[in-house]
Order: sequence, then C-alpha cells, then structure tokens
Amino acid sequence: QVQVVESGGGLVQPGGSLRLSCAASGSGVSIYFMGWYRQAPGKQRELVATITNGGSINSADSVKGRFSISRDNAKTTVYLQMNSLKPEDTAVYYCVAGPPNRWGQGTQVTVSS
Repeated sequence: QVQVVESGGGLVQPGGSLRLSCAASGSGVSIYFMGWYRQAPGKQRELVATITNGGSINSADSVKGRFSISRDNAKTTVYLQMNSLKPEDTAVYYCVAGPPNRWGQGTQVTVSS
C-alpha cells in the first residue's frame, strides 16, 4: 500500500515563493506519475501540475511560468516550486501518486499580505 505525505505549505505574501514536497512510500507498488492538485474554498479540486516517470509534465495554464514541478531520481518524491504567488493561489494543495490515484492529506497554502 502506498502512502503519500505532503509538506511545505504555509503563509506567504503576494509575490513570494514556497516549495512543496511530497513523498510516496510503500512496497510492491509501482508509481507512474506524481503531481499536485489544489482546492480553494467553495471550488472544485483542480489540476496544478503532474509529472510522469518519463518526465512528461502537464500543468494548468494559470501556473505556467510561475510554478515548476520536479521529481527525484528515485521517482518517489515530487516537488512543486511556486514563485510569484498570488492571492488566488490560496488553497489546500494535495499530492497524488498513481495509478490508481493515492492522495495525501493536503497542505494549506495561503497567499496574503
């Protein structure tokens, strides 16, 4: 069974940066992709960015040029570097590893002055 654990959320001022980390652990399971989704209050969960074992990246238009996703060589940890943060980036950020999708518990990111 795979466990997915996020870290790195917090409060940051507009224009600031944060780095999220997510580690997947477990035995006997292969992971093809990892990535990040987010859910703001009153809104549906939406894609932020995902990365496959081969390095293919899929990201939302709203974060292109500001956020970057990367993965370690063991392909069990994924990072989300978030720059030029905006108040509308405020949300709970969830890490996902799959298939099938296994979700972390979420980490709060708040962008506010």
